[in-house]
Amino acid sequence: MKRGLFQTSFRTSLIMLAFVVLVTAVLALTYDKTHELIAKSEAEEKLALINQVFPPGISDNDIIHDTIEIAPNELLGNTSPVTAYRARLKGKPAAVMIEATAPDGYSGKITLLIAILANGEISGVRVISHNETPGLGDYIDIAKSPWIRIFDHVSLDSVPDAAWHVKKDGGKFDYMTGATITPRAVVKAVHKALEYFAQNRASLFEERTGK
Repeated sequence: MKRGLFQTSFRTSLIMLAFVVLVTAVLALTYDKTHELIAKSEAEEKLALINQVFPPGISDNDIIHDTIEIAPNELLGNTSPVTAYRARLKGKPAAVMIEATAPDGYSGKITLLIAILANGEISGVRVISHNETPGLGDYIDIAKSPWIRIFDHVSLDSVPDAAWHVKKDGGKFDYMTGATITPRAVVKAVHKALEYFAQNRASLFEERTGK
């Protein structure tokens, strides 16, 4: 009887082991497939954003893979490392797309992607995440309003420091009546990002070694 019980337990253990192996193999296969799809989808999304904020024909390099990691920096408002994407034309720096965070939106943080040409001029800004009030503060989203294009072609040279405010505060930038906190936060974040670029231009475009 003991032997029969042992055989039954052993058989059950083998079945369970086989089941675990099978499930692990299925999960591993599923991960490989979904990981590839997710990575492809993320790359396509990044490329779509790049095409929105970089002018046509600005580069001949693989922007998606020509990147540099930026450590947390007060001017960018990032609390964790972020990735910058570099555009080059015939080996020379053309533009860079960096992520910046406005911590003081009306309803919390506003995350921005800011494309800056090598000469320090903005070629485009996009909001990639926010919690601003629908129908009021969400006009910073390109899908809701063209307002964010107000930064196109702007630079530190073209707009003096004192003018980096909404018009209500004596600055250059328009805003929607009744929703000033949101654009204030975005204007300040874009200004700081330009300052970061001016201070770190050389390192942002530095060629990676060991390719």
